[in-house]
Amino acid sequence: MEAARLTMVAQQIRTADVGDERLLAQLRTVPREHFVPRAQRALAFADTAIPLGRGQVMFAPMLDARLLQALAVKPADRVLEIGTGSGYLTAVLAGLAATVHSVEIIPEFKLRAEENLAPFGFRHVALELGDGARGWPRHAPYDAILISGALPLGPAGAFGASLATGGRMVAFVGESPAIEVRLITRLGEKSFHEVSLFETDVPALLNAPQPERFRF
Repeated sequence: MEAARLTMVAQQIRTADVGDERLLAQLRTVPREHFVPRAQRALAFADTAIPLGRGQVMFAPMLDARLLQALAVKPADRVLEIGTGSGYLTAVLAGLAATVHSVEIIPEFKLRAEENLAPFGFRHVALELGDGARGWPRHAPYDAILISGALPLGPAGAFGASLATGGRMVAFVGESPAIEVRLITRLGEKSFHEVSLFETDVPALLNAPQPERFRF
């Protein structure tokens, strides 16, 4: 498994222009296979999303790496993750940041993530059950926010308000099959810089605000 993990980093992630050495070290170290559902473990290092149930997925390794490189987490950062899933990205973030608050809306996912993370003994990671689709200001300000599901209307204003000045947020914006990954940086009290990084396709964040639809 370790050899396969190292090959994944060398052949999939480095070739996708991911060169952050702190991040690469975490991707080599965190046992991705441990967070994959047992029935899917043979796909742990494949360049594919892995079903978790309830319409949710564990992202492909290359997407994970590109998201985290864009987020540029620093050792002193306080991080908010919306959508814990299996806990894999939570574990990688734990190796990059000072504090990680991860919010999961599905109770069984939170329990599974707690079980997956327990062997690592992280004292600076807190898993919380709740609906974070419109923000999670409870522990704000955050230096980095990762929203692990698509938001058709983009992140609510509460997310931006929860960012510290200089803080970064990575969000999926739009609807399948064309979803933008956007990096939003808070420059000042009411000033933000937003850039579109690339397009992909991921499941919608549960309870995300929806656009109004015309009805006959």
